[in-house]
Amino acid sequence: MTLIKSISGIRGTIGGRPGEGLSPLDVVKFSSAFGTWVSRNSDNQRLKIVIGRDARISGSLVSGLVSASLQSLGIDVIDLGLTTTPTVEVAVVEEVADAGIILTASHNPKQWNALKLLNAKGEFIDATDGAEVLSIADAEDFEFATVNQLGKYLQNDTYLHKHIQMVVNLPLVDVEAIRSRKFKVVVDAVNSTGGIYIPALLRDLGVEEVIQLHCQPTGEFAHNPEPIPENLTEISAAVKKYNAHLGIVVDPDVDRLALVNEDGEMFGEEYTLVAVADYVLSHTPGNTVSNLSSTRALRDITEKYNRSYSASAVGEVNVVAEMKEIKAVIGGEGNGGIIYPELHYGRDALVGIALFLTHLAKSKKTMSILKATYPHYHISKNKIELTPDIDVDKVLSDVKSKYKNYPINTIDGVKIEFDNEWVHLRKSNTEPIIRIYTESDSISTANNLANKIISDIKEIIK
Repeated sequence: MTLIKSISGIRGTIGGRPGEGLSPLDVVKFSSAFGTWVSRNSDNQRLKIVIGRDARISGSLVSGLVSASLQSLGIDVIDLGLTTTPTVEVAVVEEVADAGIILTASHNPKQWNALKLLNAKGEFIDATDGAEVLSIADAEDFEFATVNQLGKYLQNDTYLHKHIQMVVNLPLVDVEAIRSRKFKVVVDAVNSTGGIYIPALLRDLGVEEVIQLHCQPTGEFAHNPEPIPENLTEISAAVKKYNAHLGIVVDPDVDRLALVNEDGEMFGEEYTLVAVADYVLSHTPGNTVSNLSSTRALRDITEKYNRSYSASAVGEVNVVAEMKEIKAVIGGEGNGGIIYPELHYGRDALVGIALFLTHLAKSKKTMSILKATYPHYHISKNKIELTPDIDVDKVLSDVKSKYKNYPINTIDGVKIEFDNEWVHLRKSNTEPIIRIYTESDSISTANNLANKIISDIKEIIK
């Protein structure tokens, strides 16, 4: 069993002993710690927190524990039920709530769940606030309310429509252009809440035909839920079988977006942001941000419009901070995460779909032809499983020393720039692994570079 306590939330596998997995006692402890932190940082006499969950099997159980813990602190709970991460982010602001909690382990398999923590702006809490929450939890420094002061529990199922309408009403979303293309789209929602939200969004956007794969929100993920090519063979075949214009894939909490070309090939989740940024920048002059592990194609597209690109540390909270700093009009992460400040500062697959379909419709191109208009880079994504005896900091330090004659960035792990390639090594915040990302103008070169670095690491570990 695994329990990972990080600044962005609490993530773990269901079951096991307290402190070793995400047990009921751990859910109560960390929910209570977060509620206590919220109460200490709000001037409101009566507090309210918005919660929502993806469809994973443990979701209902975890949601009940979270709600009861917050109510026991005297905090009102607004429960959106089965929803998406970006929907909770939007709802926190719309409800003028004091905070939010999303119950999802994102792309992790079904045995995982997590508490992802939002501030009153509907944005993920930062490192300082996260450390304070963990400190409160470690000390069990919370006090529960008396019976007459218990919080209320309210259900709100209106945000499916509200969120979709907010997206459809964005100035750069053109429903008529989308409708005129008479798109046929295949959707794979991995049997989570995207199966509720994405078909509804596509109907409101004027998509003519929606073919649904795994759109029943049962939590029984039909395949590994991370939307990467090796997990998307079924939708690839379906797009060709049904002669569809494209395929749309989202992860269980609908903050990541991957696309499939009309020929069944992957558009590339790295290029989801590139394409959407191209469309946004063509109408809204401004700067862009992605993280250190994302493709350099975004930088190329940004410079095409004579604007500035900036790279942040990995993590949505870091991307958002950098976007605010340089006043970026579009940003995100190379895992298919689109952040469009015109609506809110959070990764949002619904926003990404609406902007991308508008772009595709107005381009009058096929998916594969549109993809061919962008710079050709290939990222190889690899990882090494960690064991307790591995000193990750030493590994990264030794790699840094080995390549000290090359440009190195250490704001988040170690990123090494070569002539036409780069490699980025970092310890994951959500899994016990070292992530190894490499990029080049050919996939074979990227893979070869990754294998070389993996070999270096294995030698260091010996």
